[in-house]
Amino acid sequence: MQVIIPLAGKGTRLRPHTHLVPKAMLKVAGRPVIDWVMDRLKGLHIEELIFITGHLKEQVEEYARANYVTASRFIEQKVQDGTAGAVNLARPYVHGPVLIIFVDTVFEADLSLAETTTADGIIWAKEVDDYQRFGVVVTDADGYMTRIIEKPSEPVSKLANIGLYFVRDVAALWRGIDAVLTAAPNKGEYYLTDAFQHMIDHGSRILTAEVGGWYDCGQLETTLETNGLLLEQGAARHPRVGPDVRLVEPVLIEENCTLERCTVGPNVTVDRGSVIRDAAVANAIIGPDCTIERSTLTHAMLGERVRVTDFTGSGTFGAHSEIAGRA
Repeated sequence: MQVIIPLAGKGTRLRPHTHLVPKAMLKVAGRPVIDWVMDRLKGLHIEELIFITGHLKEQVEEYARANYVTASRFIEQKVQDGTAGAVNLARPYVHGPVLIIFVDTVFEADLSLAETTTADGIIWAKEVDDYQRFGVVVTDADGYMTRIIEKPSEPVSKLANIGLYFVRDVAALWRGIDAVLTAAPNKGEYYLTDAFQHMIDHGSRILTAEVGGWYDCGQLETTLETNGLLLEQGAARHPRVGPDVRLVEPVLIEENCTLERCTVGPNVTVDRGSVIRDAAVANAIIGPDCTIERSTLTHAMLGERVRVTDFTGSGTFGAHSEIAGRA
């Protein structure tokens, strides 16, 4: 089985705090999102990882080759035309069943179902209350998908599509993608979900499986929530700190950080080499080599080498930024 990992086709808008970091490399609870996804592949018989990248292809390739032993291929999606276009780039290299994983969420799922199912495909979903925010999967009485509806106004289903799929009948997938790419764009893009709808409409049986957990990393608030949940579930750790430092668990503080006269936590990750002095930080992800002095940060995400002084507030701050308030 091969795995297609599109990093460019879904949610192509760049986040301001990660403009120098590929989406898959964004750290939550001390690890890049892609590492959490790779954990879910352990135990499966994976022949090859096919990464569909954006303009930061080199960073993804360097990291994957250094950290994953599975054979990998890297394809740049130069035209950001949507998820169907992204997956279609892998077509010349796919020779059998595939997993398709969009890396902007951390999930808990037993993917071994892909090796035992007799269905033509699987779409994993998660029941949510705020179903209006998502594409939702409608199923029949036996749990097979009948429709995908984008952001429904009526509660036809609360099963949110999380961007995790298995396709056994890849020929049907390519026919569906061909139909999508030759039709008019849907809101300016070509969606992979429309290809799945084509498969269903032409006789494919796609099973719906529910994940145990689904943690979004697509927006500031949801990324911080995911960071906090993963810390609570065991990712938290920190070295010994001095008596002038108050830690409010859960927190993750890497080695070689300097903490002086500060309060850190809850739900805070501090990357290597950062300095927090005379400050308070809560619900935040602090990148490497940052400096926070005489400040109060809540609900914040900092890229690499950000300097914050005399500031109170929240937000996302890109790499090498300087934020200063009034002393």
